[in-house]
Amino acid sequence: MAAKTKKPKTRTSRLTKELLETALDMRASGLLTKAEHEKITMRHKAEIPPAVKASLTGRQIRALREHANLSQAVFARYLNLTVGYVSQLERGVRRPTGPALVLLDVIRRKGIEAIL
Repeated sequence: MAAKTKKPKTRTSRLTKELLETALDMRASGLLTKAEHEKITMRHKAEIPPAVKASLTGRQIRALREHANLSQAVFARYLNLTVGYVSQLERGVRRPTGPALVLLDVIRRKGIEAIL
């Protein structure tokens, strides 16, 4: 049995191109506002950069928690993580990824109040 080869994804499908063209026509005719058109095009344009580019260090994570005056247990509860995982993050044994990294970045930028 031959192995299946994956077809490389094209950047913009034909349907997406047609939808963007229709949205442009609707904008030109006044049916869409500039803000609505930009929202549509941003959603369907090529790749969106990741929200968080760099990981946080253990010291930075501990500083975030201490700045919020929280214990590891409470901090873990707010982030929906285990206390052991928060401990590993703070010691630098593990690096945050995925949703944990995004939440930590939000806390870094806006404070703990942003997730409460």
